Amino acid sequence: MQAPNSTFPLGTDPFGRDVLSRIVYGARVSLVVGFASVLIGTLLGTAIGLASGYLEGPVDSVLQRGVDTVMAVPGIVLALAVVSVLGQSLTNVILVIGLVIAPGSARVVRGAVLVVKQNAFIDAAHAAGATPWRVVVRHILPNVFAPILVIATVWLGNAIVIEAALSFLGLGTPPPIPTWGGMLSGEGRRNLETAPYLAIFPGLAISIVVLAFNMFGDALRDVLDPRLRSMR
Repeated sequence: MQAPNSTFPLGTDPFGRDVLSRIVYGARVSLVVGFASVLIGTLLGTAIGLASGYLEGPVDSVLQRGVDTVMAVPGIVLALAVVSVLGQSLTNVILVIGLVIAPGSARVVRGAVLVVKQNAFIDAAHAAGATPWRVVVRHILPNVFAPILVIATVWLGNAIVIEAALSFLGLGTPPPIPTWGGMLSGEGRRNLETAPYLAIFPGLAISIVVLAFNMFGDALRDVLDPRLRSMR
C-alpha cells in the first residue's frame, strides 16, 4: 500500500504489486477485447445492414424488427444477462460486446445502403446483368465503407467502457488477469478512502483511451465525409 513515489510512480496495491505495471498489462486485455468485439460486431452489423438495405421489403422488415428488439434492451443489461448465462471468460466477453455493437452498426449501414442504391451506377450495373452479389460487393460495399470505418472507430471506446463495466460488476474477464475495470472494482473500491490512487489511475486510463478513440473517430469522419471536406 505504498503511495506513489520514485520507485513506484503509481504506488502499490495491498499485495505489493506495482499499479503502473498492472495498468500497462491491463491495457492489453482492454484493447484486445475492444478490437476483437468491434470486429465481430461490425462484421455482423454490416452483413445485416447490407441485406436489409439492399433487399428491402419483407427481409428488411424482419431484420429491422430483430434489430429493434435488441436495441430496446440497454447494452449493459443485455451484456450482463448473456454473460450470466454463458459464464465468465475473455471469449464470452468479446462475443457479448460484439452482440451489443451489431444492431447500431446495422442501422448505420442500412441507411448508407439505401442512399447508395439511389445512384445511377447501381441501375447501370443491374442493366448490365450484374448479379445481386456482385452489385453489393463491387458497387455498394466500397461506397459505404467510410461510415462503417467511422462507426467501428467510435465503438472502440464504447467497447472498452462496457468491458470495464462488466469487470467492475464481477462478470468480466476473470482473475488473476488484470483489467482496468477489475482494478476499479477490487482493491480500488475497497481502499477508496485510504488509498484513492488505486481507483484514480485505472479510471484515468479508461477515460484517456476512450477519449482518444472518440477523437480519432471524429477526425476520421471529417476526413472521409466529402460534405465536411467541402465546407472547409
